[in-house]
Amino acid sequence: MLKVGLTGGIGAGKSEVSRLLVECGAVLIDADRIAREVVAPGTPGLAAVVDAFGADVLAPDGSLDRPRLGSVVFADPAKLAVLNSIVHPLVGARSRELEAAAPEDAVVVHDVPLLTENALGPLYDVVVVVDAAPETQLDRLVRLRGMTEEDARARMAAQATRDKRRDIADIVIDNDVPLAELHRRVKDVWADLTRRAHAPHGTSPE
Repeated sequence: MLKVGLTGGIGAGKSEVSRLLVECGAVLIDADRIAREVVAPGTPGLAAVVDAFGADVLAPDGSLDRPRLGSVVFADPAKLAVLNSIVHPLVGARSRELEAAAPEDAVVVHDVPLLTENALGPLYDVVVVVDAAPETQLDRLVRLRGMTEEDARARMAAQATRDKRRDIADIVIDNDVPLAELHRRVKDVWADLTRRAHAPHGTSPE
């Protein structure tokens, strides 16, 4: 099994790359999706969040009111740390369960938005960074996601810098390109990953 950490700045195209890798045959473990699952209604995770922050963080249907919780924790680093102490271990445990269930020869791609920020690179055999110029990211966030330029710039500024992401990368996928070219680049990366997955343990593929 080859454990791959996939990350990239907001608007860089990481979700599209993860989708293409799945098409190639990767097993995808999506940290964002798991983070939602572990605090779904009826879960111990949601009960722990309510214990920590009160019933005010629940929506009328009993689910987590994410915007309300976000307004609480992102204004207070101590409260954010409390939330992370609840959610991160649950996400890690579920990710390990899914990884253990994958075939022995699988390429397992962990889609982790904050991989750089949380210094998670050492957890993976290979770190793949989807990279795009800041002006490309900004254009996609405003044009495709409907963000204001101010909001988009703030979201970008809250993440690790482009240089920090590239510094931890084993493979960089440049996504300042048309979609057809991105498809070709992802196929090349997939060929590299499968070679690494099937190389004898402790050796590097040619």
